[in-house]
Amino acid sequence: MGRVKLTIVPPGKPLVGRAVPPGSKSITNRALLLAGLARGTSRLTGALRSDDTRYMADALRAMGVTIDEPDETTFVVTGMGKLLPPPAPLFLGNAGTATRFLTAAVASVDGTVVVDGDEHMRKRPIAPLVAALKSLGIDVEAPTGCPPVTVRGIGHFASGRVEIDAGLSSQYVSALLMAAPLAPKGANAPVTVALAGAEIGARGYVDLTLAAMQAFGAKVEQIDAASWKVEPTGYRAADFVIEPDASAATYLWAAEVLTGGAIDLGVPNGAFTQPDAKAYDVISKFPHLPAEIDGSQMQDAVPTLAVLAAFNETPVRFIGIANLRVKECDRVRALSLGLNNIREGLATEEGDDLIVASDPSLAGQTLPAAINTFADHRIAMSFALAGLKIGGITILDPDCVAKTFPDYWDVLASLGVAYTDIE
Repeated sequence: MGRVKLTIVPPGKPLVGRAVPPGSKSITNRALLLAGLARGTSRLTGALRSDDTRYMADALRAMGVTIDEPDETTFVVTGMGKLLPPPAPLFLGNAGTATRFLTAAVASVDGTVVVDGDEHMRKRPIAPLVAALKSLGIDVEAPTGCPPVTVRGIGHFASGRVEIDAGLSSQYVSALLMAAPLAPKGANAPVTVALAGAEIGARGYVDLTLAAMQAFGAKVEQIDAASWKVEPTGYRAADFVIEPDASAATYLWAAEVLTGGAIDLGVPNGAFTQPDAKAYDVISKFPHLPAEIDGSQMQDAVPTLAVLAAFNETPVRFIGIANLRVKECDRVRALSLGLNNIREGLATEEGDDLIVASDPSLAGQTLPAAINTFADHRIAMSFALAGLKIGGITILDPDCVAKTFPDYWDVLASLGVAYTDIE
């Protein structure tokens, strides 16, 4: 059983020290899948060990991939160049990357695969990806438009041109791109993946996908801003280094500016290739954040920025965040509820925008508030930042951080943060 709650004690001093974020969840799950699809043994270093990556690794093991974990940040993956039918449905918890990526990849299995998740995952949309797979002639169904998804594969991915509506998630695009090299060589090759319209959530994550694919031997050509041509090369084993998680880094960057501290992340701020690294330039402007912040290309950083905005000198409107409503929870609503629980009127929802009223005088006050995290790791970690400046902030279900940052509370403690009322 995880802890039910945890109350943060404001440190009352700058947070100073070294705190290295875990490996990138986004890159780890891409690398695990590609290594699992490759023939031979790959060594992934700097990897994240968390709930999300465990679900991906266990699913690959169920399909015949050997994965060893010699230390806390390494996966040694040995694949056969193909996945085998699993003996039971693949259970992926609430891991969006694992669920979306595997839904496309298992179309290459010779047999039936059911991709499923927990009660939260069963509310997260996957219909655009299912529709795209069907258009290629793949036998796939998801009656509710959310998991579970049943895929009846014929031993390889499909050839041809596929269009995908990526307005809800860039993960749909990444899923198709990573599966495309598994198509058969022949007259219909290569596979062309095209956007239905130019809208795409967090395009930078597609760049992460392409970089990982190329590291494992794929040949991808970007035709234009909305389409890619992928050769049917399959994948080859590779040794791959995973950079620290930029989304996790945002909490430490925000903790630093909130407390006037100095936190060494062990990696230069400019060294991240992940989209959420764009948040560093915004965070560095605190307490003079922009009046309007477009979160469309740094979606997982929005909870961090929204809580930071509560202490800003002037109000902040967050736009381009409609996709946050279909993440692990409705994050726009969760942020609004949490902020207003701290002080009524602190947040307002206008359509899919979130307006944070901002009140620097909150710092130093005691405002008891129990924050419902909705089992969402990012809501838990971002509202912990409020507890650095306000007394009485209690995080409910604090262990949900295990999804991407299992050591989060220990890392804050190592910087001087204390907790009470732990149950």
